[in-house]
Amino acid sequence: MKKPNFNTVYKWLLVIGGIIGLLAASILTIEKLKLAANPSYIPSCTLSPIVACSPVIGSHQASAFGFPNTIIGIAGFAMVWAVGMMLFAGGSVKKKWFWGCFQVGTLFGMGFIAWLMHASLYEIGKLCIYCMTVWTVTIAIFWSTLAFNIREKNINIKGKIGKFLAENPGKLIAVNYLLVIVLIFIRFADYFHSLIG
Repeated sequence: MKKPNFNTVYKWLLVIGGIIGLLAASILTIEKLKLAANPSYIPSCTLSPIVACSPVIGSHQASAFGFPNTIIGIAGFAMVWAVGMMLFAGGSVKKKWFWGCFQVGTLFGMGFIAWLMHASLYEIGKLCIYCMTVWTVTIAIFWSTLAFNIREKNINIKGKIGKFLAENPGKLIAVNYLLVIVLIFIRFADYFHSLIG
């Protein structure tokens, strides 16, 4: 069976990931507004003792720069979607600075969600479904963009490291997902044991 072309997969990933991230950030914004208007409001993402959005939405980490993080998400994922649509339309950007800036944006996204993951797991002690959706698409977008940029020679990473990063975005995404899942299970091990017992 013929392997799908990486560039085609990348276009789809940007478009679908951008849409999913945009929807998640938009829903979180709406939930935050509802919670601000009515402190007793129970968000739609409150599902269990550990999956509860109110503590996450109401935390100081949710407004890291003095305004809701969801605004950054809406702007960022809209850009991701736009770049994906541009590629689908047959457009191309030959300027390395453009792809360098796009890579820096995805790197910022990865760093930001890593900080938010840490806060969610070890400071707030709750998980938010929509936040985890954002984590999921951001991880996929970062690693696939890195592979795309190395393949297209927009970023110069030579040797075995560059070759590995360019040829294995799927494996890197899977390992990253596995790491997050393991951290969640370790952090909430008592809760998961209580469900079994």
